[in-house]
Amino acid sequence: MLSSIDPLELEYKTGSKEDYMIRGDGIEKREGAAQEKITEHTLNIIGKIAGAAYSNRDGELRMVGPSRPQFVLFGSSIVQISYSNGGWGAILSDIYSRKADILLRGYYGWNSRRAIQVLDQVFPKDAAVQPTLVIVYFGGNDSMGPHSSGLGPHVPLPEYIENMRKIATHLKSLSENIRIIFLSCPPVDEVRVRENTSSYFSELVRTNELCRQYSEACIELCKEMDLKVVDLWTALQKREDWLTACFTDGIHLAEEGSKIVVEEILKVFKEAEWTPSLHWKSMPTEFPEDSPYDLVLADGKTTINPSEWTYHRQIQWD
Repeated sequence: MLSSIDPLELEYKTGSKEDYMIRGDGIEKREGAAQEKITEHTLNIIGKIAGAAYSNRDGELRMVGPSRPQFVLFGSSIVQISYSNGGWGAILSDIYSRKADILLRGYYGWNSRRAIQVLDQVFPKDAAVQPTLVIVYFGGNDSMGPHSSGLGPHVPLPEYIENMRKIATHLKSLSENIRIIFLSCPPVDEVRVRENTSSYFSELVRTNELCRQYSEACIELCKEMDLKVVDLWTALQKREDWLTACFTDGIHLAEEGSKIVVEEILKVFKEAEWTPSLHWKSMPTEFPEDSPYDLVLADGKTTINPSEWTYHRQIQWD
């Protein structure tokens, strides 16, 4: 099976597309088929035949199709745990079900300095398929006060700005049509942060004023680079009870905080003059056709298509 291939040791053989059988987990060479050296170009062709995407970085042929737009969430813990506690990543996945694939690339505790070290690995420029959208969040860990040892996640503000610029520049280079949204640093509940800080850690300096400075710097950079940005520092504090409602621990988002993030992201989608639009109501639904296998109506003669139903959602998102 050509499901796990090291690009540096391409010893597999290939022939024409008629020499292959598509299996549920890969592509199999037919017995007795003509043999010749395989190339990465050939693997890409085979992947397209199978409706799969070949990544020449890890050599995988993925057999899930049809292809959908890819929305990548890239950031630190607020991204990594965005599927927990009614998180914003999970909500977006529900909203965009049958419309786009939400891919999570979140890394707990990371700052922008670590992010730029892995840009080529997370977003390789030679990938067969590039994201349609990337939502980026770094800043909360960068904005922590410096530790006396010189260790820790703190990144000085000027360096943070340049790191975020590098991230944006790299993402823009992936495709002419890629869309990018930055999320600015949200506020924190300083009292709860102090109360919840374990003695296991050394000194931690995390203040709302530092969050504001990094948030404003991110917003200014996005204006300069013509990027869409969500001002989380302001958006969360519009709610009167934000200190108690929006966080699980004073830093990370509770369900109510995540709902605000989703609302702001959807607002960007709706207002952006992007062609095609990435607002969920404007995007096609996968396999939307009417079917005699749909639920039968009371007349006993016709069926009803449930493809666009959203009754299950507590919030009917705009």
